[in-house]
Amino acid sequence: MKNSGATELDDFYEIRQECQADVPKTRFKPRAGKTLSARKWKTAFSPDGHLDMAKVLRRIQRGGVHPSIKGEVWEFLLGCFDPNSTYEDRNRLRELRREQYASWKSECQKLVPIIGKGRIMMTPLAVESSQPAEKSSSQSAEQSSNDDAPEDGAEPSSSDDTPEVTPQIDAEAQEKKVKEWKQILYQISLDVLRTDRSLVFYESEINQSKLWDILAIYAWVDDDIGYVQGMSDICSPIAILLENEADAFWCFERAMRKVRDNFKCTTNSMGVQQQLSTLSEIMKAVDPKLHQHLEDLDGGQYLFAFRMLMVIFRREFSFVDSLFLWELMWAMEYNPNIFAYYECPNTTDKSIVAKMDEKLLKQYGKFERANVKTGMVDSQSALAVFLAASVLEAKNKRLMKEAKGLDDVAKILGDLTGSLDAKKACEEALKLQKKYLKMKKLEGT
Repeated sequence: MKNSGATELDDFYEIRQECQADVPKTRFKPRAGKTLSARKWKTAFSPDGHLDMAKVLRRIQRGGVHPSIKGEVWEFLLGCFDPNSTYEDRNRLRELRREQYASWKSECQKLVPIIGKGRIMMTPLAVESSQPAEKSSSQSAEQSSNDDAPEDGAEPSSSDDTPEVTPQIDAEAQEKKVKEWKQILYQISLDVLRTDRSLVFYESEINQSKLWDILAIYAWVDDDIGYVQGMSDICSPIAILLENEADAFWCFERAMRKVRDNFKCTTNSMGVQQQLSTLSEIMKAVDPKLHQHLEDLDGGQYLFAFRMLMVIFRREFSFVDSLFLWELMWAMEYNPNIFAYYECPNTTDKSIVAKMDEKLLKQYGKFERANVKTGMVDSQSALAVFLAASVLEAKNKRLMKEAKGLDDVAKILGDLTGSLDAKKACEEALKLQKKYLKMKKLEGT
C-alpha cells in the first residue's frame, strides 16, 4: 500500500526506461481524504451540472487533484468554464470552441499542409517544401476581389451585406503575419522535440505532432506574442491531460492568459522582468538583509529567478510535482469571476467588494481572497512571485554565507531541482504574502 501512489502515477505518466535514473524523484502521492478524487469531483456537481467550486478548492488546496481527472479540473481552475453553468451550457460552449479551433486549423493548413497530418516540421525548409505552389497573399486578395466582381452586363449588388474590398495595406499586413509565423515554426519544432522527452507519451510522433499543432495554431491566433521558448513547457502537460486537441488548445490558451505578459518581448526586455521587479520589491520589504546582500553581488534585478517565473517552476520540480504545484497555485489564485473576465474583459471586482460576505469569499482561493480583502489586486504580484521569494527565504542561510558572486547564487538555486516540496513552498508563499500585505497596509496608513 505504501508504494501504491507511486505505482499509480507511473501508470499515468510513464517514464522511459533509459531516463528513469535522470528524472527527479516525485514527492507527490495521492492521499485519500485530502486529494480531490474522481468520486469527490463527481459529487461536487448538482444534477444539472452546477459546480460547488468552494468545496473543490478546499480539497485541491489540501492535496491536489487525482491524475484521472486533472484535465477536466484544470479547465475550471483556468477559467475555461463557469462553475455556475450547466452541463448543457458547457457542452454547447465546447462545441463552439471546437468549431473555432477547426476553422483556425484549416486556415493554417492552407499555409502549411503538414499541420494536422501527424507530422512536425523538422527543418527550416520543410514549410516551403511542403507547400503547393500558391499565390502570394496579395495575389490571393486581388484574385478574390476579381472573383467577387459582377459579370459583364450585371449590375453590382446594392445590398448592405456586400463585403468591402480589402485595402492593399491589409493584404500586406497579412503577408507579413504569414511570413513571421512561418519563421517561428522551426523553433517550435526544435522545442517540441526536446520537451518532456523522458515521458513515454512523447515517443509517439502523433503526440509530438499534437503539441506542435497546438503551439503553431496558438502562435497564428495570438500573433502579438507568437511563440517564445518556454511556452512548450506550459503546453505539454495540457496536451497530455486532455485527449481532444481542440480542448487542449483552449485550456492552454487560458493558461497563457495567466502568464502571457511574461512572454511579451520588446527590443530591450521581456515581460517577466516586471515580475522580477516585483520580486525585488517583495524581498526588500520582507528580508532587507538578504536583498541587500544580493544587491551587493549585483543581483538586485533578480535575473537568476528568470527561469522560475518564466515557466512556472517546471525545471525546479519533477514532472508530476510541477503539475501538483500548478494546480495548488491555480486553486489558491482562483477568482470566481475568472470566466467572466475572459469572456467579458470589462468585468471587475470593484463592484462586488463592497458587498463581499464570507460565503462569497469562500469561492476565492486563499491567495486571491487575501488580495481582494486588502484591494491589492495586481497581476505582477502573482503567487509565483511570492513562491520565488519563499524559495530564496528557504535558502537564506546558504545565500548569505556561501554566495560570493552571482555564479554562487545560480548554483545554490540550481541545487533545488527535485528537492522542493510543492505544498510547503505554497504555504510559505502565503505567509510571505500575508507579511508583505501587512507591511504595505502600514505604509499606507
